[in-house]
Amino acid sequence: MVGLLVDDQSVAAAPEGSVVQVVLDRTPFYAEAGGQQADTGMLRGGDFTVRIDDVQSPVAGLRVHRGVVTAGTVTLDASVVAEVDKGRRAAISRAHTATHLVHAGVRNALGTSAAQAGSLNAPGRLRFDFTSPTGAVAPAALSDIEDEINSVLQENREVEAYETSMDEARKLGAMMLFGEKYGDRVRVVDMGEYSRELCGGTHVARTGEIGLVKVLSEASIGSGVRRVDALVGLDAFQYMSKEHLLVSQLADQLKSRPEDLPDRISGLVERLRNAERDLEKHREEAVLASAGALAAGAEDIDGVLLVAAAAPDGVPGNDLRALASDVRGRLGTRPGVVALFSSAGDKLSFVVATTEAARRDGLAAGKLVPSFAAAIGGRGGGKAELAQGGGTNPAGVPQAVTALRAALRDGGAAAGARASG
Repeated sequence: MVGLLVDDQSVAAAPEGSVVQVVLDRTPFYAEAGGQQADTGMLRGGDFTVRIDDVQSPVAGLRVHRGVVTAGTVTLDASVVAEVDKGRRAAISRAHTATHLVHAGVRNALGTSAAQAGSLNAPGRLRFDFTSPTGAVAPAALSDIEDEINSVLQENREVEAYETSMDEARKLGAMMLFGEKYGDRVRVVDMGEYSRELCGGTHVARTGEIGLVKVLSEASIGSGVRRVDALVGLDAFQYMSKEHLLVSQLADQLKSRPEDLPDRISGLVERLRNAERDLEKHREEAVLASAGALAAGAEDIDGVLLVAAAAPDGVPGNDLRALASDVRGRLGTRPGVVALFSSAGDKLSFVVATTEAARRDGLAAGKLVPSFAAAIGGRGGGKAELAQGGGTNPAGVPQAVTALRAALRDGGAAAGARASG
């Protein structure tokens, strides 16, 4: 151990519980790079252990191991045994090799314009970003890419990693990432004619070790850049197992064969939409059917007809406006004000409408709202002919109606409610 830091400060020792950064004279740990997540594992000394959660390489040739002292006290220059989490390393290696295959599959399907723009290689999953001037990848093309990749896995091709000169790598046709800086000597990861890329990451020995690649989605992440998310190995198998169980359950519930589910579900969705349209129509008709009774119950408040009432609970704003307009139309040529309230749980909606005669007399719907808004804990506004709003106190509707009556009786309040022209 040639370096030991706590809180970015060099120290000679770090006790149990300390968050540390450790530099070793040599290490088997892979530092995060090229989209591949870092190794994790343990450092074990004579009487201490350090759990390594991350490894970074801030400058070329230097790897900083970040973790927590889980037992004992770590001292500078102590000797340690470095143990990489082999299971995690293997899972990441499967994902990294699969990413190379996805890259090749995408380019085979879309052409050389589909260039890698980023990646993530994590245990059991991968993310591959690429430029796509033509936009989204068609589902059928994505399915073909997935089939092609899994065919390569079935062929169990050898995955070779070797160093060579940059000139030789170019002659071999190895893929190079735009924007990356390479030296005179480079590392090639080779899967024959299917995939050949410059890469410093960890990989499987043969493609068959990956097991399975399942593409989950393809979507835009920016202008001209698309992203493929996929699962690898056991994670892909588990996902497909859950999908199979879900399909089986749906087929059982719908009394249908799995292959007939798309048509069956499409038919059910269409029937549901039709039923919702019919229900909406009937609900609107039921709401508007009450317009006559509401108009017939209008009060005469000093020469102004007032219809102030609670509409059925849960009436949407559009329907409440339609109902208020219908009631207003039934008041004839006399000055009239319609105020309807509808509650939904602890929320309340209201609409105020005025007749043309009422507006000529100076009554404006929007100016009447403040006269009763406080009673329902609400606010709202609008034009002279129609105003709307909401509140948080449905129990205050009777008080709101009383306040509106008072506003119509009060000459001063009525004057304050006159339209501004």
